[in-house]
Amino acid sequence: MLVLSRKAGESVFIGHDVSITIVKVTGRQVKLKIDAPRDIPILREELCSQEIDFELDLDEVAVGVESAP
Repeated sequence: MLVLSRKAGESVFIGHDVSITIVKVTGRQVKLKIDAPRDIPILREELCSQEIDFELDLDEVAVGVESAP
């Protein structure tokens, strides 16, 4: 396991294709921006812990884009 400290505006890269940027830190809440190829599923932990089938049809996965204020 790797534990890193980052500030708002700083990024972490995973391989050549994935970057995670800290957008905003408010109290105990952190807003992240994840840039990754569309074929890499990105799921919240609570969805992974449920006993569900993860055979995702990537054409049916909604991609949410949120603009920064």
